[in-house]
Amino acid sequence: MAFVKICGIQSFEEARAALDCGATALGFLVGLTHRADDGIDATTAHGIVRHLPAGAEVVLVTHLLDSARVADLAASVGTRAIQVHDDMAIPDLRRLRSLAPVARLLKAVHVTGEDALGRALDYAADADALVLDTRTADRLGGTGQTHDWSVSARIVAAVAPLPVYLAGGLRPENVGEAVARVRPAGVDVNSGVEDAGGHKDMPKMRAFVERARAALA
Repeated sequence: MAFVKICGIQSFEEARAALDCGATALGFLVGLTHRADDGIDATTAHGIVRHLPAGAEVVLVTHLLDSARVADLAASVGTRAIQVHDDMAIPDLRRLRSLAPVARLLKAVHVTGEDALGRALDYAADADALVLDTRTADRLGGTGQTHDWSVSARIVAAVAPLPVYLAGGLRPENVGEAVARVRPAGVDVNSGVEDAGGHKDMPKMRAFVERARAALA
């Protein structure tokens, strides 16, 4: 089944709704150093995660760069997937692998220009998947902005067969085009399926998942 992640989950109700809409993975933003409107603490995340069905892939999305702190955070939340969403040094990413050997490691690469290709290649050997996202001066994700998909498509081709998940400004209206142009192994959405109050919107999530799956098939 194609990887379709709903990120920025803040409550059990949002998590349950995302799964009911067909999401295969849920992202919890814990341990942040940059602005994010949907960050939660480890205790809240653990309280949600422990009630989720065993088949749901739960992803800790963190900005922290200290390997030991990230491994401890993943253990306290109860996740077996870790998305390192800032520019952790490669030796530290390798140390994280040794500290959390059963965790699936996702490494974000922010597509800010042509240099993203080199950074993706640098990380590819030490990650289980890459997440291509957009960043701004104060945000590492959740920007609602797309990036240069032509660079993302080149990254997908360059690191194959490593899975690459596309994020950044995706929403129900553009996910089909994004998948057609980039050919990722999956997609990751946050603000594109929220209502005006910043909460996950079930009709938007359902439309996003349906269109993403059709495009990824």
